[in-house]
Amino acid sequence: MRTHKVIYSPLGILTLIAEDGVLVAVESASTDSLLVDSARLGLAAEDGFESAERQFEEYFSGRRCCFDLLVEQTGTPFQQQVWQAVKAIPYGQTRTYKQLAVSLGDASKARGVGAALARNALGIVVPTHRVVGTKGALTGYSAGIDAKRALLDLESAPANEALRQQCAGAGVPA
Repeated sequence: MRTHKVIYSPLGILTLIAEDGVLVAVESASTDSLLVDSARLGLAAEDGFESAERQFEEYFSGRRCCFDLLVEQTGTPFQQQVWQAVKAIPYGQTRTYKQLAVSLGDASKARGVGAALARNALGIVVPTHRVVGTKGALTGYSAGIDAKRALLDLESAPANEALRQQCAGAGVPA
């Protein structure tokens, strides 16, 4: 059964979507779009999203560097590889599309990396905002460049230095 819950964040409205209790998408949305898309989102639910809500609150308040949620994301084997590589980018750091492509074995696949990132349904949880263009240019992000900038600013804020140190390469929640 597909369910969803709307939460409020510093970025605005986020819609958490689950399929049989497993998080399958995090979307930026307005309340107007929720009315139109209610069939696609499933039933509105208050229960079943407690852990996700808590972890998002911790992330936005600078107490969590990565998420520990049951998630499922369908994609090609290459997309899955890209998403796994993105999850390995430490909190507060960035990588370029080319760096990710090289880490996956082929520098010529930078455009493919970008295409895979665009198909990421689990924004913030799979932190595609940490991928930037050449020389750090902020390029495409499904929630918009302002949201990408806000997330990178949050992660690089001086107040979050201890969290960055704690999470550097750890890949575990704070």
